[in-house]
Amino acid sequence: MKMLPLILCLFLSTAALLQAHPEKEELVVPLGLPPVPWPADNPYSKKKAELGRLLYFDKRLSSDGTISCGTCHSIPHAFTDRRPVSTGIHGHQGSRHSPTVINSAYLKSYFWDGRADTLEEQCKGPIANPAEMTAIGDADKAHEECHMRVKSIKGYRALFEEVFGNDECSMNDISKAIATFERTVLSGNSPYDRYMAGDKTAMNAEQIEGHQVFLKSSCANCHSGFNFTDGRFLNIGVGMDKPHPDPGRYGITQHPSQIGAFKVPTLRDVENTYPYMHDGSLQTLEEVVDYYDKGGIPNPHLIPVIRPLHLTAKEKKALVSFMKALSGEGWQHFKEPEQFPQ
Repeated sequence: MKMLPLILCLFLSTAALLQAHPEKEELVVPLGLPPVPWPADNPYSKKKAELGRLLYFDKRLSSDGTISCGTCHSIPHAFTDRRPVSTGIHGHQGSRHSPTVINSAYLKSYFWDGRADTLEEQCKGPIANPAEMTAIGDADKAHEECHMRVKSIKGYRALFEEVFGNDECSMNDISKAIATFERTVLSGNSPYDRYMAGDKTAMNAEQIEGHQVFLKSSCANCHSGFNFTDGRFLNIGVGMDKPHPDPGRYGITQHPSQIGAFKVPTLRDVENTYPYMHDGSLQTLEEVVDYYDKGGIPNPHLIPVIRPLHLTAKEKKALVSFMKALSGEGWQHFKEPEQFPQ
């Protein structure tokens, strides 16, 4: 009988341990992608991702209820808006093309100039930008007003309580939820991924040839790795022939070597994320290939790898075909919410 208290103690200790360390939720990723790197202070949960989806598409996060994250990064347009530059609140025109959200989970910096180091930080940017989602010029006040608008909605308070353990609906928690949703927007299991996994019928002969052109033309120098970007900021000449070129990364670092430098974008689903370049100046993949083939636009800060390629018409066609083989799966199933919390 003396063993009973000991057994009971062990049982209660085990139960407490399990309660303190609940089973970790995992997100299944498509073929060709590694596990999503979740931040220690913002781990994945299905409920948090769903809350993020609601917030991502809810136009009430903007000052006048007309703009959401999904306005410029929409599902039908592969999480872009397919405009050269985006239109924000009160019809304000932006100065850069909206990059896709697809596979943003794997990036090391955000925005074309890399001014945000995390997706959570990136999420806060448009909410405080007078050209995007607010009429307020002060970032802190814009964030506070957004926080109060969300908190005023009873349905959101209940969801935040369930996900975060409080109903404050803070800007930090709003951004964590949206970032969690965005990290679930993935693209993998493309013909390229299946080919590299051993299915030699997944890409056709032209795409295989295009892959060789991709490698020999130094495209892979910058568009490298599983996500087809090395995350660097480079001057490839785009827009440098304008009277007042966009300074790009230089505007953040003030380092002369980064004048006109922009982040190398992913090529995942590049077939669906047109137009191209930071200013949306090239409409088709064929135009992009021609731009690189001619050696870009000369300027003092052009990176050395940009030089005339002298590709044949056949090689150009094959290269475009290969890039289309990078169109994958993992984002098309998303839908905008039919209704939002009230």
